[in-house]
Amino acid sequence: MNLLFEFLPLFLFLGAFLYKGIYFALVVLMIAMPLGVLIKYIRTKSLDKMYFWSTIFLLIAGGLTLYFRNPLFLYWKPTVFYWVVALAFLGSQFFSEVPLVQRFFGLVDGLSLDQISAAQWKKLNLVWVLFFVGAGMLNIYVAYNFEQATWVKFKVFGLMALTFIFMLVQTLWIANLIGDDDAP
Repeated sequence: MNLLFEFLPLFLFLGAFLYKGIYFALVVLMIAMPLGVLIKYIRTKSLDKMYFWSTIFLLIAGGLTLYFRNPLFLYWKPTVFYWVVALAFLGSQFFSEVPLVQRFFGLVDGLSLDQISAAQWKKLNLVWVLFFVGAGMLNIYVAYNFEQATWVKFKVFGLMALTFIFMLVQTLWIANLIGDDDAP
């Protein structure tokens, strides 16, 4: 059910874009995402920080896009968000005893993560930093080198697929580590 709240605004954005263009789609997204934050909060009694901050970034970039009638602000939103997340992951490497990626996977019930060393967590954390930096760069590349319709489809399907594949690879790597009794 949580996936519905994550992806429904993106599908509404795509549908609205195909129906009436980027500005109409942006208004739909700017309504759908705060509603998603509210519904998720009511259901779980906790705030999904990534979704919340993504919504804040959207409202700022979307407001600027609508005010100036310039979609470049919207194009840059995923990149800026990804790069801020990359900085948070990188900062956790130096200013926290537990890297952000370790905290993230620690939220998964039933995972025994004791077999993963601190050095392995730091390496995995850096992989996440590189992923977010690369995803942000790829978003801008698509925004500046392809038509708007291609960017919209890439934002909805490409970034989602890229993130899903990345998460799957990380999950498999962790499952391999914790499933190996001979791991250091």
